[in-house]
Amino acid sequence: MPRDAHTKAANDHDNAAKSHRMAAENHGKGEHNKGMENSTKAQDQSKAARESSQAAHSKSQTSSQSSMKK
Repeated sequence: MPRDAHTKAANDHDNAAKSHRMAAENHGKGEHNKGMENSTKAQDQSKAARESSQAAHSKSQTSSQSSMKK
């Protein structure tokens, strides 16, 4: 369902944003090792969020096309 796919994408984006903020906070405190760990985690989560977003968009298009045919 498009709704579930968009919800997953939103949650993935939220997780990535949290990790990016943690990385920034760590670097600001001079905790660069922790910052790098959180930065790497954020990158992975951002990639997953992008993939989720693309899947949600695809499901939306498929759903819209199905609705138009009815």
